Amino acid sequence: MTSRVELRWPADADRRLQADVHRVLHAVVERGGAIGYLAPPTRAETDAWLDEILTLVRAGDASLVLAVAEGRVVATGLWRRGPKPVFGHSAEVQKVMAHPAARGLGLGRTVTEALVDDARKAGIETLTLGVRGNNHGAIELYERLGFREWGRLPNFIAVGDERYDDVRMSLDLGRAPNVVLRGSPADGPGSSPRRG
Repeated sequence: MTSRVELRWPADADRRLQADVHRVLHAVVERGGAIGYLAPPTRAETDAWLDEILTLVRAGDASLVLAVAEGRVVATGLWRRGPKPVFGHSAEVQKVMAHPAARGLGLGRTVTEALVDDARKAGIETLTLGVRGNNHGAIELYERLGFREWGRLPNFIAVGDERYDDVRMSLDLGRAPNVVLRGSPADGPGSSPRRG
């Protein structure tokens, strides 16, 4: 695959787009990709997922990017806003993946950079993501893009009888000048003093 890749940001899906997204998700999971499915998803499952995401896109609570080459979707990724009102300024990056036939073309980087830029334009202050601990290539990519590990749940992700770390990462995108950063001191609304 050597053709030019273009990025598309859909808000609706027709049958062809549904089929293309299904083809990518199914192939990635079939090859062992860590994107939240234990077995390759059915077309009904991926259609339902896409419908849910595009509903959030139309509401301004998510953004889905598709990398397209030769008229077909070859990579995907999205950011999804946290629950409002308390976490609406943050979003989680999800489902960054490339079809196995398109790996090695830098699509993960292209998609993630586009998501970071789009989230910043949408006023998102912090992006988070989770990655399976054995996915060292993805962890390195995210680190090169400025994400930093903030936590790790050891052996938290179950794949059959095997357990993997859930590596949690974040990227600070900046804040409006009027935002007050309180951190963890016992002051402000909802605070309480230590008891001991």
